[in-house]
Amino acid sequence: MKAIVYDTYGSPEVMRLADVEKPVPQEDEVLVEVHAASINYVDWQLLKGESFLLRVLNGLNKPRKQILGDDIAGRVKATGESVSQFKPRDEVFGISDFGAFAEYACAEEKYLMKKPGNISFDQAAAFPYAAVTALLSIRNQGQVQPAEKVLINGASGGVGVYAVQVAKSFGAEVTGVCSTSKLDFVLSVSADHATDYTKDDFTIQTQRFDLIVAVAGNRSIFDYKRALNPGGTYICIGGSMKQYFQAMLLGPILSVGSDISMGSSGWVKPDREDFDFLLQLIETGQLLPVVDRTFPLSETPEALRYYGEGKAHGKVVITIKQNQ
Repeated sequence: MKAIVYDTYGSPEVMRLADVEKPVPQEDEVLVEVHAASINYVDWQLLKGESFLLRVLNGLNKPRKQILGDDIAGRVKATGESVSQFKPRDEVFGISDFGAFAEYACAEEKYLMKKPGNISFDQAAAFPYAAVTALLSIRNQGQVQPAEKVLINGASGGVGVYAVQVAKSFGAEVTGVCSTSKLDFVLSVSADHATDYTKDDFTIQTQRFDLIVAVAGNRSIFDYKRALNPGGTYICIGGSMKQYFQAMLLGPILSVGSDISMGSSGWVKPDREDFDFLLQLIETGQLLPVVDRTFPLSETPEALRYYGEGKAHGKVVITIKQNQ
């Protein structure tokens, strides 16, 4: 099968199209003929290899897993012996254990959903990892309540657009932080307010928030603390490594003896109920796919380059099988 592989860490130029062996599903896995995949922040970080922690997980000197991509959408080709929910030809989408930038990929049964008929494969591929991350952060960690004031720093990116929509689905008043050129876009994905971080500093304004979710940025954890209401919660999903490690290491310390909660999101570990809830939001139109651009499989390096420039409004999708 055709796949985009990389043998060394670096820029998108190290990636190449190659013929590799088709994966074989394990007992609890589904082999998916991939129609579309999407790019996540972890793909960009694993490609560059600048994070020591990620190198420990994926190989210090060269990548252990040479095909990137978590999000897949396509048709079931084969199933492992214990798989009961899916059969060949079923249209599915979900999260694979990397390997999505290829014609075929395997995913555990518990991390797949049946694709609704009202969305395309490209649109379905834009959901899984980003939407689940948003859901677990907003609902589970943030425990958002109706009418609470929620701020999403990085509201125009892949996770941010879904964090805005998930918070709105729970009845929150949502402010999205983004750049000047993306203000209208953030409002269009249902944010109540949009703040231009190049002109306005949300941490020194009079407005305070019950929940702050940092998807992007490079702000001090003390800035975020200043912007919280009493009893508020701050969750760091992404952004700079400095921002994330401050949340992970200093967040619990700052939370001790206080009525606020500060910390990082940790690794996304959804269960079946999370996927069912996510699917319900999609089917009822409370969560809409946001696809910025699509690229064919052969242009995956260009897609990663475009993603890395930070210009995308929503998700960047790799279309692998045409005539969907």
